[in-house]
Amino acid sequence: MSHTPPPRFGIMTAPMQVDYHDILRVWREADAIPEIEHAWLFDHLMPIGGDPDGPAYEGWTLLSALAAHTRRLRLGLLVTSNRFRPPAMLAKIATTVDIVSDGRLDFGIGVGSRPGHPLARREYAAHGLPFHDSAHAVGSLAEACTVIRRLWTEEKPFDFHGAHHQLTGAFGNPKPVQRPHPPIVIGGRSSATLRVVAEHADVWNMPGGEIGDAVSRSALLDRYCAEIGRDPAEITRSIVLSVSYDQPGATRAAIAEAIDAGFRHIILGLAAPYPADVARWVTDELIGASA
Repeated sequence: MSHTPPPRFGIMTAPMQVDYHDILRVWREADAIPEIEHAWLFDHLMPIGGDPDGPAYEGWTLLSALAAHTRRLRLGLLVTSNRFRPPAMLAKIATTVDIVSDGRLDFGIGVGSRPGHPLARREYAAHGLPFHDSAHAVGSLAEACTVIRRLWTEEKPFDFHGAHHQLTGAFGNPKPVQRPHPPIVIGGRSSATLRVVAEHADVWNMPGGEIGDAVSRSALLDRYCAEIGRDPAEITRSIVLSVSYDQPGATRAAIAEAIDAGFRHIILGLAAPYPADVARWVTDELIGASA
């Protein structure tokens, strides 16, 4: 008889329009609540909502700080923009966070900001970063996943000559705490990205949207797995759901719908400002009611 694992719940605190100490307060509170198993930041260099000139923290630096201030939560970025950092550098950063957290990193990565999102697109020019077309970005992501996994696992230096990344004498030392490597979480919904998910991911994250679309994207991922001979059950299905503080019943209904659709990794997006004891409220009003 097949066994369906229970859903695993986490929170997401977008590090924009908020103070560091507010995020730290929420994560510390969540760290003491076993029902909340994971916590996430996003990876943007400028705000994508609210005041466009407001504060936004660099995700990996902040994640390392939060890793040092927590003891139990699994943690990650949902998801790293592969457009921001060369893959070998990203592998080194992620290894450092896995070590700081004593092996609690879930490594989230994706193509990068959608070209149609003007507030997300502007951060590339503002930081002197190139913004290539989607085909280039997806090809780069696939190569990055290969490079990063090799840096985490191979015991000798290697060269890599891809269409998008060139490395000579690449070698990762130290290695991550988790072996063979931290779980790889790939976020996105495009058909091209889902092919990368089928090949490389341990977890696929659907970044919100309508549940019907999430179901159809999940079915497409199943098909791509079958094409390469991979069991689609090996890839955990994850989804981000926005939390309504004023209408928790609507959030509970969204959670139930997602679980019924096969999503077992539920990330509850918390909007700032965060109410007092928000992690306990999430546990009592949303997670407990969905068990």
